[in-house]
Amino acid sequence: MKILFVINNFYTKGNGLCASARRTVKKLKERGLDVRILSAKNPDPNGEQPDYILDDYKMPIFNHLIKKQGYSFAKTNKRIAIDAINWADIIHLEEPFAIEMAVAKLAKNMNKPCTATYHLHPENLFATVHLDKTFLNGLTLKWWKKSCFDKCKIIQCPTENVKERLEANGFKSELRVISNGLVVEDLVNTNDTEVKKISDAKYTIITIGRYSVEKNLKTLLNAMKYSKHNKEIQLIFAGKGPQEKKLKKLANKLVKKGVLKYNPVFGFYPLDELQRLSRGSDLYIHLAYIEVEGLSCMEAVQTGLLPIIAKGKFSATSQFANDQNSTYTEKDPKDLASKIDYWLENGEKRKAEALKYKDLVYEYNIEYSIDALIEMFSDAIKM
Repeated sequence: MKILFVINNFYTKGNGLCASARRTVKKLKERGLDVRILSAKNPDPNGEQPDYILDDYKMPIFNHLIKKQGYSFAKTNKRIAIDAINWADIIHLEEPFAIEMAVAKLAKNMNKPCTATYHLHPENLFATVHLDKTFLNGLTLKWWKKSCFDKCKIIQCPTENVKERLEANGFKSELRVISNGLVVEDLVNTNDTEVKKISDAKYTIITIGRYSVEKNLKTLLNAMKYSKHNKEIQLIFAGKGPQEKKLKKLANKLVKKGVLKYNPVFGFYPLDELQRLSRGSDLYIHLAYIEVEGLSCMEAVQTGLLPIIAKGKFSATSQFANDQNSTYTEKDPKDLASKIDYWLENGEKRKAEALKYKDLVYEYNIEYSIDALIEMFSDAIKM
């Protein structure tokens, strides 16, 4: 089976969508499948390059912001796209943007089947410019549906939450719930007993994710105003992104006012160090209010951390929660503070519950996802 993955830039760092695509392609190749990439070139000149190389597209006005979000776009090249489509048995679209729309249209004209993964909501884009509650989201979803997704045989929905939204919006393609999958064996990168402490604080709380509006990291800082243990807590924000200055400014303000004793730590860490920091923490907080799946949560809990997860209309990550004390109402710092205090004050129960989450991780092993994707590709070819 010859599978063509279409994505704006397969090699972008600090972006969950691209990281997921790289993991999936690696696993498909390990299964002996022939996979090629249609993408803009790797920004690292010494790194591997896509099989079909597109030029970069710099969007006027917004290019700097797009780069800060860990993203980039490719220019559509019809000749290159036709060559790639001619080679493939099946075309898989990783995004619903201009290059994918063009490829979907060409593939349909050339009688080649397409599948797609629904990786992001329109709100993920518009939250950055504070337009996530406007009519633009509905219009964008209709545009994506008509120009991209409805030209696909099957759409991978990473969660039931996504499937329900697409069904409600009349998507024509078959919808299959298939997790993006977690590489469980990544834990071999560090010893299970190896931990890293940032300070001598009694408690350490970590959150992992891009510093962007929809990740809503400020709610964790604001929750410290209401926590009974605020002066005993060391906060770690593992990530990078355009909201970094604003978050640091708010953190410094809380320290100056005496709300926090320990300066929150901000940084982007390699996987092994991130796992050591997670093992040295007491809680993991998942704050995003727009999230298609949120496997960074499972990556954290597989180290033995108990999560507290934002619950809202467009955040699917709360599906991982085992009980009501592991969720809070999105953007509500008081509710989050109450859940933090509950778990910090119930240490033995916290440790016992964390072990249950650690076992849950294996249900999301990427190997199961690869099995389902291979079946999806095969079925789409036969349709």
